[in-house]
Amino acid sequence: MRGGYSVEQARELAALSRVTGRQIALLLDRQGRPEMVIAGEPSSIFIPELSRARQSQGRLRGLRVLHTHLSDELLSQEDLMDMLFLRLDSFSVLTVGPHGEPLRFQTAHLLPPNPENELYRISEPMTWERVDIDFAAQTMALEEELSRTVEAARETGAAQGARLSGAGRPQRAVLVGVGTEPRTVQEQHLEELKELAHSAGVECAGTMIQRVQAINPRHILGKGKLAELEVLALRGNADLIVFDDELLPAQLANLAEITERKVLDRTQLILDVFAQRASTKAGKLQVEMAQLKYALPRLAGSGRNRAFDRLAGGIGGRGPGETKLETDRRKIRDRIARIKGELDALRRQRAFVRARRAKTGIPLASLVGYTNAGKSTLLNALTQSEVLAADKLFATLDTTTRRLRVPEEREVILADTVGFIRKLPKELKEAFRATLEELAAADIFIHVADAAHPDLDRQISAVTAIIEELELGNVPSILVLNKWDKAPEESREGILARYPGAYPVSALKGENLDSLARAVAARIDWERAETDMAEENGMQKGEAMEKKE
Repeated sequence: MRGGYSVEQARELAALSRVTGRQIALLLDRQGRPEMVIAGEPSSIFIPELSRARQSQGRLRGLRVLHTHLSDELLSQEDLMDMLFLRLDSFSVLTVGPHGEPLRFQTAHLLPPNPENELYRISEPMTWERVDIDFAAQTMALEEELSRTVEAARETGAAQGARLSGAGRPQRAVLVGVGTEPRTVQEQHLEELKELAHSAGVECAGTMIQRVQAINPRHILGKGKLAELEVLALRGNADLIVFDDELLPAQLANLAEITERKVLDRTQLILDVFAQRASTKAGKLQVEMAQLKYALPRLAGSGRNRAFDRLAGGIGGRGPGETKLETDRRKIRDRIARIKGELDALRRQRAFVRARRAKTGIPLASLVGYTNAGKSTLLNALTQSEVLAADKLFATLDTTTRRLRVPEEREVILADTVGFIRKLPKELKEAFRATLEELAAADIFIHVADAAHPDLDRQISAVTAIIEELELGNVPSILVLNKWDKAPEESREGILARYPGAYPVSALKGENLDSLARAVAARIDWERAETDMAEENGMQKGEAMEKKE
């Protein structure tokens, strides 16, 4: 045996390759038994999608490749990419002489995590007679090293739940940020993506950030970076790859062709979190409609897109036929139409409740803000309620109202609404229109911000932008800097300077809540007085014009 292959195998492969004028690849299992023989073109070869010899996505496939080259070229970049994406034990090249004799040999194999962060090791070229490599021992050592990494990863995330695949073991994901923003901004965005993943029951197995001048329209990342991503996922025992942006349908399909792992985008992750949090009929209908609207343009090619498997009911995963595709589209459109009808009925019911509430003359203050800023905690603290409040993103989806007593025996209705987030998916904005309409009836917004968050300014800007998109920018608002007790002391003066008139409070500790309640009542009184004055001036102007006529 030479290099784990018999002399006869090498000579026969070399001779066949020269006679046929084609590159030939031999796939062997760990016992040296041939699994597949592939004939390619004179200068290239295509290795088809391989069956999953191993179900564990954190391990190597259990196959190694011996590949002939008819020229003097040894391992190419394409060979190395095949080894990475197919998780092969090793990839070897044998050059063939003009008379069909084996000449030079070179091999490469993946590497476990290492200080240099190298993805693979390539041997020096050698003549075939000098090859003496024990592939079985080499692969066993690599598997043992990967097993230790995998075991450590499993112990770290043993307490985590699994939501996205419905599997019994914790799901792990590599989180990827690609964009033109500075690296510090991308790092903050990935921290938020990590929180979203945690809310979905997914543990972070690693992160990758790449700053680019322009996004790759086909694969988001370049081929080399995709290979690095695949190795990172292998080392971290990751089942998923999650991108911090919304991917186009073609991009999802292209990525799914390259990797065997599920590929998700930010929108899918947010939709999954919403699906977990929805508890009322309205919330479930709104989430289902958002999922269906996201799914509809992504049906084409979904039969081969593993990233699409996770959507509820296996939508679009039932066959690649064009007729079946149109049938699935029609079913989704019909279901969307039915949900819209049910939501319209709920919207009319809510409008009736709002009209009755308006007749009482009790002012309405709506809590708005970035998700996990502490809106529900503030509602509980101000009204002595016990609404669900948790330190996670989107803990509250449905609108909750409570009465707030303010000085002079007056009342204000306080409404807690769904939290906002950067790049809120348009499908969710449309689906939650019935819920967000509650904001239009508000006399005042209480904008709750997390003063201790390092991305405070961008979160405030994101909420303000969404309010403007909803055409509610004319509603008066009060900015509340919640979690003030956790904000670094050295940054407090700067925050107050940037946001003069804001109210620093701690909903959890009950600090400065009385002054906030009085400020809300005073602002409502002032706004109503301004409105009454404007109406009175309008009436007087109208009367004057009538007299003039």
